[in-house]
Amino acid sequence: MTVLVTGGAGFIGAHVARHLLEADRDVVVLDDLSGGYEENVPAGATFVEGSVTNPELVDDLFREHGFTHVFHIAAYAAEGLSHFIRRFNYTNNVVGSINVVNSAIRAETVARFVFTSSIAVYGPGQTPMTEALTPEPEDPYGIAKYAVELDLAAAQRMFGLDYTIFRPHNVYGELQNIADTYRNVIGIFMNQLQSGRPMSIFGDGLQTRAFTHIDDVAPVIARSIDVPEAANETFNVGADTPYTVLELAQTVARVLGVEPKIEHLPARQEVVHAFSDHSKLHGVFGEQTPVPLEDGLRRMAEWVQEVGVRPPVRFDSVEILRNLPPSWASGMAQSV
Repeated sequence: MTVLVTGGAGFIGAHVARHLLEADRDVVVLDDLSGGYEENVPAGATFVEGSVTNPELVDDLFREHGFTHVFHIAAYAAEGLSHFIRRFNYTNNVVGSINVVNSAIRAETVARFVFTSSIAVYGPGQTPMTEALTPEPEDPYGIAKYAVELDLAAAQRMFGLDYTIFRPHNVYGELQNIADTYRNVIGIFMNQLQSGRPMSIFGDGLQTRAFTHIDDVAPVIARSIDVPEAANETFNVGADTPYTVLELAQTVARVLGVEPKIEHLPARQEVVHAFSDHSKLHGVFGEQTPVPLEDGLRRMAEWVQEVGVRPPVRFDSVEILRNLPPSWASGMAQSV
């Protein structure tokens, strides 16, 4: 089997690529390094620097390697920021995805197309989130992910391209991009504390999320191509127990051995409570013991302390400044 992993220099993609290599797959990683690092690409994988938004490059890779499976993980996953970078969001997360789908259809060699979507497709007020719910995304990121889900279903009906969709949520762990200031709250907290700054929390911090260690997600995604029952199905994947952001901040500070300094920023428009049901996943893939939050945070903290502080990376330009949270707006220029 020769497998394509888009976004394989990023956080989830690099872990999925490693598990695929451990299962004796030949792995080709395509990544533009906009949110990942080449050193994340596991040894043994073939690395190609480039973007899924380049259809000629994607087609060339399919012709050269004859991929039997595709793991499409490349995306810019900043939910809150997606309101203000709509063109960028849809270009990368929809058009880029469709380039990969088109190439997979034309190749006629792909046995399964595995896509990482998001619980952002559900929108607000649907907890616990189950796969039986009708998605009602409220931000452009969730809209983009759901659009690709719908396209994959249409491609399966028309062309017979089998797929598996995963909706992970709030994934954290080693290799996460802690320099990104718009997503991955745990990485943001750790980078802030490591550099002597307080943890920034939007609103009162009573929002709840179920935070998921990467080891509860990547192995399941990687082995899905060996599970016939997973074909043409959609699964929530992640942790079951929700915590408030305040509880998370206290725990992050504890595993880093520092005082939990917190700066409350004005609340932003976001889903207040978000956690999923995973009964369907367990029914197909079997039960697994999740990594407890504090254990997972401790593992990540050890890695963060090893790699050190990374200078925060700010988005170059936004398309809409109106209603942008003030803490994000500082120093940003509006693109045209």
